Amino acid sequence: MNKDITLVILAAGMGSRFGGLKQIEPMGPNDEFIIDYSVYDAIKAGFTKIVFLIKEENYQVFKETIGARVEPHIKVEYCFQKNDNLPIGYTLPETRVKPLGTAHAILCCRDKVNEPFMMINADDFYGRDAYIKGAEFLRNIKNEKPYKYGMVAYLVKNTITENGSVKRGVCEVVNNKLTKITESSVERVNGKIIATPLSGDTPFEVAEDDTVSMNMLLFTPSIFNYIEEKFPKFLDENKNNLEKCEYLIPDILFESIKEKYATVDVLKTTATWYGVTYKEDKDSVKEAIGNLVTSGEYKNNLWEEK
Repeated sequence: MNKDITLVILAAGMGSRFGGLKQIEPMGPNDEFIIDYSVYDAIKAGFTKIVFLIKEENYQVFKETIGARVEPHIKVEYCFQKNDNLPIGYTLPETRVKPLGTAHAILCCRDKVNEPFMMINADDFYGRDAYIKGAEFLRNIKNEKPYKYGMVAYLVKNTITENGSVKRGVCEVVNNKLTKITESSVERVNGKIIATPLSGDTPFEVAEDDTVSMNMLLFTPSIFNYIEEKFPKFLDENKNNLEKCEYLIPDILFESIKEKYATVDVLKTTATWYGVTYKEDKDSVKEAIGNLVTSGEYKNNLWEEK
């Protein structure tokens, strides 16, 4: 009997740079969304449950669109990222609308995830091989200290758009283990790839084949306790920036490695990543998906029964 493994899809982002709710922008030949292909590939790889992490006000539109299509094929749960989900005694400014970041997003799924899980972004097309590698890792993961987590790695040159900067976790890897991850804004400038750390540290150049995280990460439920434990420290350190600060999972991963709470295996994939960060990216992603349909990787009508 296969082990239960869950895919957590982070879809609470505002989509501000794209100019709308990009998670439900049609991309496939029958108006499939990128999320459709993520769920389809996850099912093919053996995942047994999907958890959508969304904003509560978007529940109905998700339920009536992507939910209606995928619920006949796999167990589905919904979680909401709310800015009042904080440690006791802490509050955020009432004027803050933006979600509190990816670590907070994962924590908001705690009540619905009791098995090994992989998290992904809703607006990234990761490719089936990445799900196969992730599922294999999760089926063999053991819940013992130091905890063993994983990351599916991509080459930075394959994750850049010509239309502006993108957020990437620039990785340092030793013997297939992640040693450091620097969440950065990455952009090609004058023929070079430049990473500008979101922390405000000095920008640096990265090589074409350097490894980056696309937030395709693998965990046991032990990560929830660690995120919760570090949350008050994060809020205290950002008490003067509560309007904009983000509690990010790459920072949590790096801290867990430093404290020997966990190790993070780096899984290399042959899959090609496609993403829609800007409106101008849409046509190239639709073309790439169309080519995969033509080649037989996906059905023309993804959820057609026959």
